[in-house]
Amino acid sequence: MSDNHVGFDEMSKYPLFEALHKRRSRRISLGIQTVPAGSNTYKSDAKPQPLSELEEAVLISATGLTGLTMPDRPFASPGGEKILGTPNLNFIGRAAGSTDNCQATSFFMMNDSGTYFLKRLDNVDPTQPVTPDLLIQRARASKVPLFDKRLDFPREFPYYLDSNRFLSNVPGSTILFPVVDMTRQYINALMYLLTEPDGHRPAILDDRNFYLPAGCGKWILNGFMNKKIPVTLGLLYTMRTQIEAELLLQNLILMLQAMGLGGWIHASVTPAELLPALGFTYVKPPIRLLDLLRWGTIIAKARTNPIGLPPYIECMCPPYYPSMADAVQAVVDDKYRAGGPYGDDAYFRRIFQGDRGEKYLKEVPHYSDDVIACTKDICTYIYSKHGRFPAHCDAIYAPGVWLQAHHLDLNYYDTLFNGGYTQTQRDHQRLWHA
Repeated sequence: MSDNHVGFDEMSKYPLFEALHKRRSRRISLGIQTVPAGSNTYKSDAKPQPLSELEEAVLISATGLTGLTMPDRPFASPGGEKILGTPNLNFIGRAAGSTDNCQATSFFMMNDSGTYFLKRLDNVDPTQPVTPDLLIQRARASKVPLFDKRLDFPREFPYYLDSNRFLSNVPGSTILFPVVDMTRQYINALMYLLTEPDGHRPAILDDRNFYLPAGCGKWILNGFMNKKIPVTLGLLYTMRTQIEAELLLQNLILMLQAMGLGGWIHASVTPAELLPALGFTYVKPPIRLLDLLRWGTIIAKARTNPIGLPPYIECMCPPYYPSMADAVQAVVDDKYRAGGPYGDDAYFRRIFQGDRGEKYLKEVPHYSDDVIACTKDICTYIYSKHGRFPAHCDAIYAPGVWLQAHHLDLNYYDTLFNGGYTQTQRDHQRLWHA
């Protein structure tokens, strides 16, 4: 493909303000033969039109890596007391923000040709001009085939909700959906929380075990934690890690408007059916009598935990690590090892002026031994007590929504509505497929 593409060029100039205000859910795609709606019933003999390779590559890029970020935060209080300056799990920037730049979200894609896992590309050069050819190359490198067809499910509840059974995951459409590995950032966020100054570290309690200390009793007794600041595991829940997936979905829907495609964010096939169909591994905690009181059920299925899709996603918990203490140590080692986020001399030379990067790495505080040891105790407790990690959210978080992108049936909107689409949708075929 030439680096000159009129549709791509027009999309790249599309105003953000206009995308925000003209973005709408537009659900009727080419290839839907009938939309039963009483007197407004619509019928069509148009054929499905799959997205082109470039169109899909543009959407994939809206979920991917985009360049360099900066450690632009203090690591000392105004009084000179050191505070943590190393919370990030990554420094390469992504198309949407995430807590501590954990980048825990992975995307899957379905189209007429198959179902794919979109793997992370770590060798993205932010200095390369973004061209159609480059995005197609990156998309090809990112796509890992899982199945040679799109996943399909019975067109009924509990798989599909309401009208989605007629409109969602249809021929010609491209589906993008996120899952989030909660475990690495869960560990990282616990350590971050425990870097608060003396007297301000919360006591972590387990609200699924009678509000007892979550493996940190000795840390409360020795004063490392303040029992007057109780924080429950249920309150911590997902550590806000899932927000990244939702921001990336917003990127995608704005991109649809800029490209002139149709589509919308809506309820996916229920995660309880979708993740097993993709091949995710689950662990089933043993049934113990007290779990009836802790969880309100002794049914093991209610506590079954999706923990990965090897070799593409492996959560930081057994069986991928011998113990939770090993998983915690792996988070620490990965952050500070040579070449890691806080051990990459070349990276810091690149983003800082002069020798400032070298000085930063020498001076910035790391996690203390007590913070690491306390986090190991909490994580070990969670896994031992509940037979899973985490206990108060799943290791793999599936938001239960996905995005569908498709070519819009303009005739449907012309027939029924005033201003059912914008000039961008009207021009799409001419600009992208002429």
